[in-house]
Amino acid sequence: MNASPVFGNVHTGYAVITTRKLDEWKRFGRDALGLHMDERGPGIVTFRVDDHERRLIVRVGDSEDYASLGLQVTSRAALDEVLRRLKARGVAVSEHGGTEAELRGVDRFWSFTGPKRQTIELFETARTTAEPLELGMSGFLTGEAGLFHVAITSKDPDRMIDFWQEIFDARLSDKIEETMSGVDMLITFLRLNERHHSIAVARTKGLKLDPIPTKIQHMAFQVGEMDDVTRAFERCRSMGYEIAMSMGQHTNDREVSFYVVSPSGFEVEIGWNPLVVNEDEWDPETVHQGTSIWGHKPLNLTFAHKMGQFRTGIASLFRSEYRPF
Repeated sequence: MNASPVFGNVHTGYAVITTRKLDEWKRFGRDALGLHMDERGPGIVTFRVDDHERRLIVRVGDSEDYASLGLQVTSRAALDEVLRRLKARGVAVSEHGGTEAELRGVDRFWSFTGPKRQTIELFETARTTAEPLELGMSGFLTGEAGLFHVAITSKDPDRMIDFWQEIFDARLSDKIEETMSGVDMLITFLRLNERHHSIAVARTKGLKLDPIPTKIQHMAFQVGEMDDVTRAFERCRSMGYEIAMSMGQHTNDREVSFYVVSPSGFEVEIGWNPLVVNEDEWDPETVHQGTSIWGHKPLNLTFAHKMGQFRTGIASLFRSEYRPF
């Protein structure tokens, strides 16, 4: 594998979410998912899972959406290279400090508009704290693999994949072919580091549509023990949250997980024990049939949720998808 100045130096670091349902997010994040919660003043709560001060930032806003994805670039040389690549392709980048950097728990960050108008933010160092965590889990696994992965649906998947490969040296892990609700899908899994995938790009085969109204389809946390998954699953069920997929095991990374619908409409996956890619032996040409070896069945998705995705998919036929270059 050729050496890369960027690959391995980029990790998912934080997410910013806007919501009109802040009280519901407090209940969801702390009581259902088991994250450590800190109230930061009127209209803002943050969540921790490790020593980073702020991993999930939820603020009151006009929309229910995933407002921005924060990527930690742990090498100054890698950060400079990413910024150079963006400039060379005509992508406008803004540098931020002050209040907005404080909100994210960083000294400064650089932001730009990525595919599907997803705001992507780059930072080098996060503030940490030794304050004890109050978690509903044994722990979350972060470190060199980053905080989580995100899955994104796209009408222009080839351009989106090109973006992640050209700017961040993302490597193809594998693909999955799946039929969901009668629609044939192809999902491409990209890694930025040792995690099997930090970015998943899903597309429909044939007719190009996007049924997901939010910037992402789901985000995923990795927990320390199998019991963490089962306990979180039971908490989410008993608290009345819609379970998009029950507990099951994926075909490609072998992770055991479940998916729950967040107050903002996108899903959150809680998973355990995905495989770690061996760069010297990995075969990226594998195409798995189906997302799951077992399980992962919808439990109590409402008719309104399904109809919302149907209407969004139809509406997407009449609009183009933004791409930065």
